[in-house]
Amino acid sequence: MPLSSLKSRFSGQPAPTGMTRQAPLLGISLKVASTLIFFVMATALKIAAETVPIGQLVFVRNFFGLFPVLLMVAMRGELGLAFQTQNPRGHLIRATIGLSAMVCMFTALSLLPLPDATAIGFATPLFVVVLAFFLLGEQVRIYRWSAVGVGFVGILVVLSPHLGEAHLDGPSTFGAAIGVLGAGFAALAMITVRKLCETERTSTIVTWFAGASTLLALLTLPLGLMLPGQAWVLPDAPTAGLLVLIGLAGGVGQILLTQSYRFADASTIAPFDYVNMLWAIIIGWLVFSETPVGEVVLGALIVIAAGIFVIYREHKLGLDRTKARRASTPSRS
Repeated sequence: MPLSSLKSRFSGQPAPTGMTRQAPLLGISLKVASTLIFFVMATALKIAAETVPIGQLVFVRNFFGLFPVLLMVAMRGELGLAFQTQNPRGHLIRATIGLSAMVCMFTALSLLPLPDATAIGFATPLFVVVLAFFLLGEQVRIYRWSAVGVGFVGILVVLSPHLGEAHLDGPSTFGAAIGVLGAGFAALAMITVRKLCETERTSTIVTWFAGASTLLALLTLPLGLMLPGQAWVLPDAPTAGLLVLIGLAGGVGQILLTQSYRFADASTIAPFDYVNMLWAIIIGWLVFSETPVGEVVLGALIVIAAGIFVIYREHKLGLDRTKARRASTPSRS
């Protein structure tokens, strides 16, 4: 059989690159479903974090999450194309930054109530606006700057319960601080995705991130030699089940997220990111007996309002973030 024929069979016919925007309700449904699946993952992660170190959690999230992603790419006929890139350095940088965000946000999830960690994560779109201005030279007018300023005030309100004098040296303060750092890393990862989207396919970005992150996460294995608390463990059967669930749920959530942006543009779907706060309150109360304090709810509402306004302004300015969002991996996932 000729080599070209073999290559054709391996690569398959790529899925159409054009967007299908005639089914916004389907896109919204897929987006909301992805947020719920991600919170199944977050719940399993928070439980497993009681006995499993963060580095090992990050590894299983990426390793087991890789299989659903490869299945999605294969079903679209892009398995061969997904590994082809002219910019491996860019993918490795994106994976390193994205993995840093994941480590920070997983740590915040393990130390904070779900609603608090979730609300802090809403700072990511605000950081994206700031970084796009400084790193990409994107023009940001007074309306978006005002929304960013209001949003960061909301984040300070969310952080206020964790920054009292009695908490400054405690795990709550550390969790809040590293959650903000994770939001910053997640925003920087989104900036790198925007640059990659100029030349790379969505399937390539998603596949390279999953694969590179799995390998990079293995670097946390030797940490146990220096930090006994971070030594990887041999899990019992129930914990092993949780670890597999973390990865598979993360991968399935990624598929649903990616597909949602095939049926509607970012300005339609992105506001439904904030459904995460609803799941955080419900799951936090049902599973962990967590009740968000008033400051967290108020701050989250302020940040959500600012985030939605930023999305609205970008839509009015004709800035379509659909492709970048399809290729992104939320840090909390």
